Amino acid sequence: MSGAAGWWARRAAVSALALTLAAAWPPVEAFAQATPSTAPARSLPLEEALRRAVGADPALAGTAARSQAAEAGVRQADVRPNPTLGLMVENLPTLGGGDILGRTETTLSYEQRLERGGDRTARVTLARGEGALVAAQARVAQLDRLERVQRTWSEVLAAEGQLEIARERLALAERFQAEVQRRVNAARDPLFAGARAEAELAQAQIDFDQAEIAVRMARITLAKFWDGGADFVIGATAFEDVSASRVAAGEPAQADLDVFAAQRTIAEGRARVEEARAVPDPTVSVGVRHIWDNEVALVFGGSIPLQRHDRNQGAIDRARAEGVAAQADMNALRTEREREIARLQVQLLARANEARRIREETLPQAERAVALVREGFARGGFTYNDVMSAHTALLQTRTRRVAALQAFHLDRARLDRLTGAHADLIGPEIQP
Repeated sequence: MSGAAGWWARRAAVSALALTLAAAWPPVEAFAQATPSTAPARSLPLEEALRRAVGADPALAGTAARSQAAEAGVRQADVRPNPTLGLMVENLPTLGGGDILGRTETTLSYEQRLERGGDRTARVTLARGEGALVAAQARVAQLDRLERVQRTWSEVLAAEGQLEIARERLALAERFQAEVQRRVNAARDPLFAGARAEAELAQAQIDFDQAEIAVRMARITLAKFWDGGADFVIGATAFEDVSASRVAAGEPAQADLDVFAAQRTIAEGRARVEEARAVPDPTVSVGVRHIWDNEVALVFGGSIPLQRHDRNQGAIDRARAEGVAAQADMNALRTEREREIARLQVQLLARANEARRIREETLPQAERAVALVREGFARGGFTYNDVMSAHTALLQTRTRRVAALQAFHLDRARLDRLTGAHADLIGPEIQP
């Protein structure tokens, strides 16, 4: 194939591929101008989203494996020390020294170390504390995951609220552009007024398209927590619900405190292990000795370490200090969480009150101003700028209310995390 023919063949292949992709991928307008009949209609309450996320948590397999490891550690800690089988040969002759079997003494012994001071009980307690720490950390990780799900759910709410504002802005721009165009056609307004109205309509359409895309992305992000589809809506009812501001907040989540409690238990268990190691363990042995002329004797013996230099006091003091530190950290966390819970409770009430006052006081006035300006504009009493200023003020008021409600739901997600409001959704495999 010549160079020119090859060039044309490659160009045809690329063009065909481009046309195929263009046909398979709908344009942005197809997303933005979707009719209401094609919009998802299935509702997704918060609790259902949380349950789905818990059931599809990819960390559950690792949690189960760590729990099995902790159980294996408890079993191993409860095992006694292995005995020792020894063989000793004495009076070996030198090279050329005579009969080896006739002069050699052989001793076969069985030795066992006897644990004193509660070594095994201390090891089991320590291993169980380590298992409790694994379970507590798994519950904390689950609560953190539930908070992320709830925050993402709140972001879907806010995106849907912003979409409604963009839809209202587009409807206002369409109606206003039609009115301005009639006035331009009647020579009541200059041509630039119609151009400005068309530009405002185009910008409103762009904002609406972007708001629809933001809603789709927020739903997809939420659905990824359980690897599902984004064919759901949450709706304005959930967004408007600020009843949580009137519910008294609970105590700090027990799972967070359980982590430090488990660390304290581990430190106490290590202290008991080190105290048990400080008690010397004797070793007893019994054996059989074969002497010359095929004589056999029973041998018994024992040994015990002398605590002349090392009494293991440093290890004991270290473990006790770690236990005190864990208790102090738990007290500090409880105080900090109580302060944060109280702050969020007050902030929730303030956010709810702000959203209510905007709905009851500011929005009616802004809507009335828009109606009055539009009527005056139709009579020729107001200018184009007056109408746009009134529209902008109305939309800004709605945007501020959406922002207040979004902040409310995000604060609620944080408050629910700190109080462990959704702890009952955690799977039984990591319950205490």
